[in-house]
Amino acid sequence: MVINISAVLNIWNNVWPYLIAILLFVVLIVIHEFGHFIAAKLLGVCVNEFAVGFGPKLFSKQGKETKYSVNLIPFGGYCAMEGEDETSTDSKAFCNKKPWRRFIIVAMGAIFNLLLGFIIVAIILAPSKAFTSTVVAQFDENAMSQKTGLMIDDEILEVDGRKIYSFYDLSYAFTNVDDGKIDITVLRDGKEKLLKDVTFETAEENGISYLLLDFKVYGIKKTVWSYIKQTFNTAISYCAVIWRSLLDMLAGKYGISAISGPVGVTAAIGNVAKQSLSAVLPIMALISINLGLFNLFPIPALDGGRLLFILIEMIIRRPVPQKYESVIHTVGFIVLIAFMVLIAAKDIWTLIF
Repeated sequence: MVINISAVLNIWNNVWPYLIAILLFVVLIVIHEFGHFIAAKLLGVCVNEFAVGFGPKLFSKQGKETKYSVNLIPFGGYCAMEGEDETSTDSKAFCNKKPWRRFIIVAMGAIFNLLLGFIIVAIILAPSKAFTSTVVAQFDENAMSQKTGLMIDDEILEVDGRKIYSFYDLSYAFTNVDDGKIDITVLRDGKEKLLKDVTFETAEENGISYLLLDFKVYGIKKTVWSYIKQTFNTAISYCAVIWRSLLDMLAGKYGISAISGPVGVTAAIGNVAKQSLSAVLPIMALISINLGLFNLFPIPALDGGRLLFILIEMIIRRPVPQKYESVIHTVGFIVLIAFMVLIAAKDIWTLIF
């Protein structure tokens, strides 16, 4: 049998970017579940199983206390603790621990994702010789923003009432603006000044309008302090963009077509990976921070929903009856799965057609 090397290489070239995307998801899942796992271990809770993925087991190994498993479907995972969803007489059961211990254990998965996002941002910025500020340095020829109020040396603080932490924020703040006019708060001569209806040229892509930046900004010299500050501000920018995107979606600015699930995100990451592996890092940071924030929202079946019930218990000094909490989490889980199936179907339809 003769193997067509060029055909094999062609298949590999088309497949490996998506394997990178799947690996990225696995890393994010492992980090999230490891947050729960390490917190549980440190706070004396028995972990029955630590698993990466859902569905049939590919392989597993039983440790002294915990079974470690890798399952077939990589888009998920779990850290199964004794007494997590049921009562238990074991003194090391999750349900028998004080509320503050359970709160830390549940929150630590999301916190680990946020920390990973921060670390990735630091890695992205590490090679930079200088950073980008939000202070206007020069305008393009015939810049409309200059004609409508913006000046050189203005430091942009807010756009349409939304705080600007770094230059990254402007990419989102300048998106989905229909009439090309925005209100900008700047720091000018040491005083804050509100500029009304600053105007820019507009363009549109994939049904979303955005403003065309007609100015350049100053660079920031790289020092240890500026590196730390820029890392922190950029990570905060990622958080702000995620939060604002959610609010804009709830407000109806974006339809379901603008939302992607694991299938759509995997395809997007795969396409980026084909161009440059380094370009995957910002996406990984954004997804990790997104996963961390989303899991902290008080949504039933997610960590945030569980944290809400623990917080209520800490306030009223008694747990919410298990039967009520279970029903709420079950309904939330069904709704969440239905939504994920809908998004996955939309992503598959978009990829095929």
